[in-house]
Amino acid sequence: MTELLYAFDAYLKEFDATVAAVRDGAVILDRTAFYPTGGGQPNDTGRLAADGREWRVVDVKKQGPDVLHRLEAGADAPAPGIRVRGAIDWERRYALMRHHSALHVLCGVIYQLFGALVSGGQMYTDRARMDFALEDLSPERLRQIEQVANERIAEGHPIHVKVLPREEAFQIPDLIRTQINLLPPNVSEIRIIDIENVDLQADGGVHVANTSEIGQVRITKTENKGRSNKRLEIALG
Repeated sequence: MTELLYAFDAYLKEFDATVAAVRDGAVILDRTAFYPTGGGQPNDTGRLAADGREWRVVDVKKQGPDVLHRLEAGADAPAPGIRVRGAIDWERRYALMRHHSALHVLCGVIYQLFGALVSGGQMYTDRARMDFALEDLSPERLRQIEQVANERIAEGHPIHVKVLPREEAFQIPDLIRTQINLLPPNVSEIRIIDIENVDLQADGGVHVANTSEIGQVRITKTENKGRSNKRLEIALG
């Protein structure tokens, strides 16, 4: 099992690890700070280095309990047992962290205002989008959402990571903010992102430590994805 360093320290830029195995040309480490694609958040990129050599990490995905680090095409993977130094592309990671936290603020605000659940979402380094189970998304509502979201961001709410036993976690009202519960029944511990007084929900992604790091949110685009499904696209100032 790969130890997920990013799960508790999203600001970890470099780390040491041992190559545990090589599978289908991808490197499995005993521990990693590289975030694998999942939950609408793209994977990290970066590099591994050892003994004067360097390998570019171009894709990262989770496969069961392991995290697979795919290297640049044509690169010979480091052999199992080798100690490597990993480094993530921080500018990319931090942009994704800010956008992910912005979506959680948006999610909290829309849920508090209209009780709407999330039906989809995706992050990029320069924008993000989230779909909500909403029938009405009038210009007045859009202005209200944007205004309240920016007020919450500017207030500087701390963002915490918690891990609770499944039974205890599901005693929290409204813990699942998606229309469909995506947590497999065999997951015994639930990771929770708590934006104090703004949003609290189960989530596996990486976030900033305080809403003040997000910057100003602008709703740049809306789409009607069905009678009861509306999409918001945002950019950060």
